[in-house]
Amino acid sequence: MKRDWKRKIIGGLCLTSVAFVFQACYGTPQDFGNDLLVEGLVKSKKTGLPIKGIKVSVDERVQYANTDENGKFSLYIDKLQHANIKFKDVDSTQNIWFSNKDTLITINESVLTSKQPKVYLNIELENK
Repeated sequence: MKRDWKRKIIGGLCLTSVAFVFQACYGTPQDFGNDLLVEGLVKSKKTGLPIKGIKVSVDERVQYANTDENGKFSLYIDKLQHANIKFKDVDSTQNIWFSNKDTLITINESVLTSKQPKVYLNIELENK
């Protein structure tokens, strides 16, 4: 009887731990409408081809996204009127070395007050 009681407590604690780890790793896609979805495509200015492995971040914050094999990215940021989006080549050994780029975006009020605020960026990076 004592063994079953201990097993249930340990099992419950394990399940709770897994839930917390999952939420810490993946988070929630949106925080009650207080976020802005930034999506986009990063291409080479010279060739026009998409670039894989570009780190996209906002003002050196912890949250970032890397472009996929199609050069696409998406990340949620705080609803701000201005945001400095940074593009940095982090896998230069995989492809050509590209210059870093900072882009200041201004989001108009109609986008910020919409039900699902979203911004789409087309970015071209130059070769170093």
